[in-house]
Amino acid sequence: MDSLSGRTAFVTGGARGIGLAIARSLADRGVSVAVADLDDPALKRAEDELSAATNARSYKLDVRDRQRYVDVADTVEAELGPVSIVVNNAGILDSVSPSRMDHTLWDYVMGVNANGVYNGLQAFVPRMIERGLGGHIVNTASAAGLFVDGESLLYRSGFLYHASKFAVVGLSESLRVELAHHGIGVSVLCPGPVATDGVDNARRLRPADAPKRSAKIETILDVAQNLVHDQGVQPSVVGELVVDAIIHDRPYILTAPDNAAPIRARMEALLNAVPKARVE
Repeated sequence: MDSLSGRTAFVTGGARGIGLAIARSLADRGVSVAVADLDDPALKRAEDELSAATNARSYKLDVRDRQRYVDVADTVEAELGPVSIVVNNAGILDSVSPSRMDHTLWDYVMGVNANGVYNGLQAFVPRMIERGLGGHIVNTASAAGLFVDGESLLYRSGFLYHASKFAVVGLSESLRVELAHHGIGVSVLCPGPVATDGVDNARRLRPADAPKRSAKIETILDVAQNLVHDQGVQPSVVGELVVDAIIHDRPYILTAPDNAAPIRARMEALLNAVPKARVE
């Protein structure tokens, strides 16, 4: 994109943390911003803050709710104009021990982390294609969507969380290829630790009927909570990286230098598994 000014963006999970930081960075470039979240007080604060810099609106939205998503999309475009930047950022950090596999938690985590991204795409991408004016999509995955065995316990986040984030990476990579001829770029955000309250939200919003976490998963969450406060990248840094990716149509957005080693190890393992000759 040559210029972001005058465009309209829609950001889920936009009332706090990474989502709000992205919304701030977009607002600073003259983008009208709609933020969606579940937290009413945080939404009000976000709208008040963003309105000082740009046209801004806030909407209560559970990204799992398909019909509500469509209704919000219609309202956003009626109030702020056609959306050409979509940031599917809402997500939840949770998992369960394999010995306690349970459909309730699977549906919840996949519903937010994977289906929530798809619902955003379904709500806006056909409109963007029909208008023919290009645009950009950012889908938030995680470094946990690129590998499963980093040095930090944080990167061994449980099979359920990894599955949801790998899904977002694959969806983003394939959609990028299919939308290129429409002039719509796609980036996938794969952050490492970021100084937000995401772990607290994961604990607060967990379904009441979800199975009890194993000691390992509780330890992972404790490590994550301490790590993001002590070593996490500031959300404002992530916001600027996302805007840079939108402007320059970058496919990947990573935030942690220590991700290089486990990513390289995974790629090498894949390459080593490729047959040297065709298997008969």
